[in-house]
Amino acid sequence: MQFKERYLKENGKEATLEIISKELGVGVEDISFSLDAIQDPISLQEPVYNDGAENIYIMDQVKDSKNTDESWTEKMTIMQIMKKLNDKEKMIITKRFFDGRTQMEVAGEIGISQAQVSRLEKNAIEHIKRLYK
Repeated sequence: MQFKERYLKENGKEATLEIISKELGVGVEDISFSLDAIQDPISLQEPVYNDGAENIYIMDQVKDSKNTDESWTEKMTIMQIMKKLNDKEKMIITKRFFDGRTQMEVAGEIGISQAQVSRLEKNAIEHIKRLYK
């Protein structure tokens, strides 16, 4: 920190990690970890903006909209239903909807006709619907 402050006074700009690393003879990664470690923690409930009527909190800025409670429970439900499918249904549903394969691609991969894949897929979806209700 002393070197950072001295460098700023002498050069009028912040020292980069590389400059600090070279001066102290320590790896750039170690410098980065050290600087992160001395930062004061802040609460996710800390307001970062206030327009007079409403606050925006840090939590609003780092919110994970992809991994919501709803998507987590949905994934758990799908995993439980997939366990109840037979091996062929599971394989076709996985290849079609999780791997993004076409019915023709699946047919070629497992050695059956596209019509058979279509029929098996339809049956598997019906099976899933019955299990989900």
